[in-house]
Amino acid sequence: MDSEEDSFVRLASPQHREDCSLEMSPERARQEIEQYKDLCSALDQDNAMLQKDKEAVEQRLQHVKKERELLQKNLKQKPPNDDKVSLQVDISIARDEKSRLTQEKQMLENKLEEMRKRILWEDPMMMLHALPERKVVFKGLTTDKEDTNKLVLTPLIRYPLSGGSALITFEKAEVAQRVIEMKEHVVELSHGEDPEDLDRCQVQVQAGPVDVLLPSALEIGLTRGSRSILVSGLPSLGIPEDILLDKLELFFSKTKNGGSEVESREFLDDCGQVVLTFTQDGVAEQLITRGQVQVPIGKTKYKLKISPYMNGDVTNLQLQPSRCTRTVLLSGIPDVLAEEPMRDALEIHFQKDSRGGGEVDVLGYVPAGRRAP
Repeated sequence: MDSEEDSFVRLASPQHREDCSLEMSPERARQEIEQYKDLCSALDQDNAMLQKDKEAVEQRLQHVKKERELLQKNLKQKPPNDDKVSLQVDISIARDEKSRLTQEKQMLENKLEEMRKRILWEDPMMMLHALPERKVVFKGLTTDKEDTNKLVLTPLIRYPLSGGSALITFEKAEVAQRVIEMKEHVVELSHGEDPEDLDRCQVQVQAGPVDVLLPSALEIGLTRGSRSILVSGLPSLGIPEDILLDKLELFFSKTKNGGSEVESREFLDDCGQVVLTFTQDGVAEQLITRGQVQVPIGKTKYKLKISPYMNGDVTNLQLQPSRCTRTVLLSGIPDVLAEEPMRDALEIHFQKDSRGGGEVDVLGYVPAGRRAP
């Protein structure tokens, strides 16, 4: 809105207008007319704004008046004890709502607990913290961060070797390839001076590649024993295994210790841990939730860790042929020397560059008539 001075037109006195009319030029008159037009336009805008504000105030007054009339009407029709009845209804509704929310909260907590247990026991990654501790020595190489979820298996190859053959592994793959390409090799067994003994001092052997089947894909299914626990952290007391198992069974068979009747027990020699299986359901789960227990053995209490007992079965195994790049199979070796001299003769022969060989890493030999698993 314009200022008060701009909102009203000040008219000059008759004498002033008369004096101005005598002295005003046409150009000055046009300027005055334009100014009066601007003042008239400003007045029109002020008037429109005031009219709009007036209508808004009248509408607000009408609205307040209607609300006041409605309130008075309700007060006249409302019984004296209506407030009390309404308050009681509100309290009853609030109690019902509280009861419903309490039941819903308990139901959600139960569902959350079931889901937590299911994730804990079904997902191996989620139950890592519950697994038994075992001291290890890291002797491998570090990898990139993106490779941490990969499982790398190093197969332990057992190659059955028939009699009259040998496996020789070179330090370099190109040496093994060269020996295989030569196929037949004449191995000197002695270094006699008599030329007539050459036929009896040499043997001919055949060299060939070594192909084995290696796993290309492996899937292992893990299942948790619902009534079994794995007890780890056992102390090295030098007592017989049967006595240690008796003490553990005695402790975990008592209800006050959170256990029940023990159905079976087993000592795992490879890791020094014990598997206990109970006759009742739910006992193992409660003990695993506790995580640790104090078990008296002799005059001392030891803190033992309780973990779920997992069984692993191979559900899918895929194999593919693979060639050993540094290993050569030697066959057709006659039984003319004792085992140790023959092994030495073979290693000496295939270490010579002149024979197409090279530095030997390891050599295994099985005489004729015998077999190596």
